[in-house]
Amino acid sequence: MNQQPHGRVLIGKPGLDGHDRGAKFISRALRDAGFEVIYTGIRRTAEEIAAAAVQEDVDAVGLSLLSGAHNELFPAVIDALQSAGASDVPVIGGGVIPDEDIAGLKGKGIRAVFTPGTPLNDILDAFRKAVEEHRARHS
Repeated sequence: MNQQPHGRVLIGKPGLDGHDRGAKFISRALRDAGFEVIYTGIRRTAEEIAAAAVQEDVDAVGLSLLSGAHNELFPAVIDALQSAGASDVPVIGGGVIPDEDIAGLKGKGIRAVFTPGTPLNDILDAFRKAVEEHRARHS
């Protein structure tokens, strides 16, 4: 019997940040939890991430950033998704993000923000919930 994946998730690394260990770790964890994962690789523009999300018809986007440019790059992905007609795709962010920046990112449309040390199950649960809500809106 062919079991449907828990959802299609795109993991992107916007900007010039070349550190992808965390993104690859989350990609594998999502895959192991039953998600279909598309990983864009490092050094992608917001527009490239949005285009891939639309082309792959994903249920959620996960962004990873360690460079400190999250306040600019995460909202840029939100804007690019909106321009691509995919403003309903939830975006989850993670990386080295100061606590004082999290509320601002959420205010700009990032659904959840995770920092180092977050329990993996919390991250997986956030993706499950985001995918379920996205699919419910489209069924």
